[in-house]
Amino acid sequence: MQDGFRQYYSMENWDELVPVPLHPSRRKIRGFNQSAEIARWLGGKVGIPVVEGLVRVKATPAQARLKRGERLRNLRGALELARGFDPRGRRLLICDDVFTTGATADACARILQQAGAAEVAALTVARG
Repeated sequence: MQDGFRQYYSMENWDELVPVPLHPSRRKIRGFNQSAEIARWLGGKVGIPVVEGLVRVKATPAQARLKRGERLRNLRGALELARGFDPRGRRLLICDDVFTTGATADACARILQQAGAAEVAALTVARG
């Protein structure tokens, strides 16, 4: 993750890292949000603050076994901007554990861009 950041994103100024959110029920079962943990680790290494600017408001089946179209449908209405978070004019880097089809990163980016983020990009640990 740190190598990917250095290679692709370190030449730019990012305001915040935004982890992909988990639905509260899944977070309760798992005990943590892996994307938030990754974002906090990276933020500490590169000096960028982490903000949980998105929330998952709809419990959805895990994306892992779904095809691209199913993944996109699965995420409709599942994510929202976190209360009190204002992305207007900000340069945000979405953090997630795995990038497979890009559906999750795309859904997150759309919400942030529609709310006025100046730029949104995504960085993941692995490609599925």
